[in-house]
Amino acid sequence: MLKYTFKRILVFIPMLIAISLLSFIISINAPGDPVERLSKAAGTEGSAEQQSGASKKIKQELRKKLGLDLPIFYLSIGNMASTDTLYKVQDRYHKSNLEALTHQCGNWQAVSDYYHSLLAFQKLHESFKVEDILATERGLSKNKINEALNQSSFEVGSLLETYKVEVLDVKFEKLENMYATNSFLNPFDKQFQIVKDARANMQTNTTNWKTLIPAIQWYGPKNQYHHWLFGNDKGREGVIRGDFGISYIDSQPIADKIWSKVWISFSLSFFSIILAYLISIPIGIYSAYKKDSMMDRGSSLVLFILYSMPSFFVGTILLLLFANPDYYSWFPVSGIQDPTSFNAQWSFLEKAGHRLPYLILPIFTYTYGSFAFLSRIMRVGMIDIVSQDYIRTARAKGLGEKKVILKHALRNSLLPIITVFAAIFPMAIGGSIIIETIFSIPGMGLEVFNAILNYDYPMIITVFTLSGFLTMVGILVADILYAVVDPRISYK
Repeated sequence: MLKYTFKRILVFIPMLIAISLLSFIISINAPGDPVERLSKAAGTEGSAEQQSGASKKIKQELRKKLGLDLPIFYLSIGNMASTDTLYKVQDRYHKSNLEALTHQCGNWQAVSDYYHSLLAFQKLHESFKVEDILATERGLSKNKINEALNQSSFEVGSLLETYKVEVLDVKFEKLENMYATNSFLNPFDKQFQIVKDARANMQTNTTNWKTLIPAIQWYGPKNQYHHWLFGNDKGREGVIRGDFGISYIDSQPIADKIWSKVWISFSLSFFSIILAYLISIPIGIYSAYKKDSMMDRGSSLVLFILYSMPSFFVGTILLLLFANPDYYSWFPVSGIQDPTSFNAQWSFLEKAGHRLPYLILPIFTYTYGSFAFLSRIMRVGMIDIVSQDYIRTARAKGLGEKKVILKHALRNSLLPIITVFAAIFPMAIGGSIIIETIFSIPGMGLEVFNAILNYDYPMIITVFTLSGFLTMVGILVADILYAVVDPRISYK
C-alpha cells in the first residue's frame, strides 16, 4: 500500500505541472490588463500632466512587481523574422499588431522603426498645447482646435493597433486630408512624413522568406511562468510556496484572503457530507433489505421529491419560515457568528456553540439533496452484494441476518459511496456559491462569486488550481479506502 501511495504521489508531479501551466495560460489570456486594474486603487493629485506621469510610474512599478516585464515562458517558438524582445511591449494590442506586421513583411527592424515613429507621433500629440495655437492663429475657436487634435490623436492611436493594408490606406489618407485642411496642424507634418516613410520602408524592404524558417528563443528561468511558480528575487513567493498573486478587488494577497475562508467552506462541506452519510446509508441498507416494500417505496418517493427541489429554493424557504420574525425567528438570518458578542478568546466548544445556530439552516440546505442520491447508490450496491454466493453461504452457516448484512455485505457495498466521498476535497475550496450567497456565509463560494462579478482573475485561477490539486487528492484517498473496505482489492 505504501509503495502504491508513493507511486501515485509521484504521478502528482506531472499532473500539477499541467494544471499550473493551464492555469497560467488562462491567467495571461484573461481579458483586461492587471496593471490597469491594480493601478486604479492608487490615486494621484495635481494637474492632469502630473497625474499622467505618476500613473505611468505606478504602472511601471506594478509591472515589475508582478513580473510582467519578463518573457512569458522559458522559450518561445517563432520564426527567423520575429524578435526575442517583443515581450517588452506593454500594451497587448500593440504587441499583437506588431506580430501581424512582422508576419506580413518579415522584417522586424522595419516594423520596429514604423512602431517607434508612431509612438513619437503619439507623444507629440500629448505635448501639443491649444494655447500655443490660439496665440498665433486668430479667429479660431478652441472647440474646433480641440476637435481636430482629438481626431488626429485618435487616428494615430488606431494606427498602433491596425495592420490591414486597406484600413491603413484609409487612415493615412484621412490624416493627410485633415492636415491639408487645417493649417494649425502644420507642426505635425514633419513627424507624419517620418511615419509615412517608415511605412513605405516596411512595405518595400520585405523579407517574407524569414517567416518560413522556424526559430527558438531561449529566455532561461527569468520568465513569468518560472516566477509564477517559484517566486523571484524580490521577495515574492510563487504558487508552490503558497502565493497566488494579488487580488484585483482590494490589492490584498490572495493567500491571506483564501486561507481565512477555506475552513468555513470545508467545515460546511464536511459536516453536510457526514450527516448525509449517517442518514442515507441506513436508509439505503434498510431499503435493500426490505426491497419493494411500502417503506422502500415511500422513502424513495420522499427522497426524490427532496432531490428535485433546487437548493436556492429550499434555502430561501427556510429563511422565510425559520429566520423571519413574521413566522418563526428560531435561527439567525445570515453569517456564521454575531460580530458584537463573539469573542476570539473563547474555547473551541464555546465557539462551536455560538456558531451552531448560524450553521443549522445552511447545513440542511447543503445536505438534503444528497439523501436520495446516496441512499439510491447504497440500495443498489447492497442489493447486488446480497445476491452474491458468499452471502448465501454465510446465511447457510446459521449467521444472524443482522451480522450477515452489517459485517459481510456492508463493507463490500461501500465502494460506490467512497467514490462520492472523494468529492469533499474540491468542494472545500470551491464552496457552494448559491448557498453561501443566500445565507451570506463568508466562505469560498461567496468569494468566488464576488471574484467573477469583479473580474478578479487571480482569485478565479487560484480556485481552479487548488480544485485540480484537491481532486487528485480525493481520488487517491478514494483508492486507498477501496482497499480498506474490500479485502479483494490490493495494490502493489
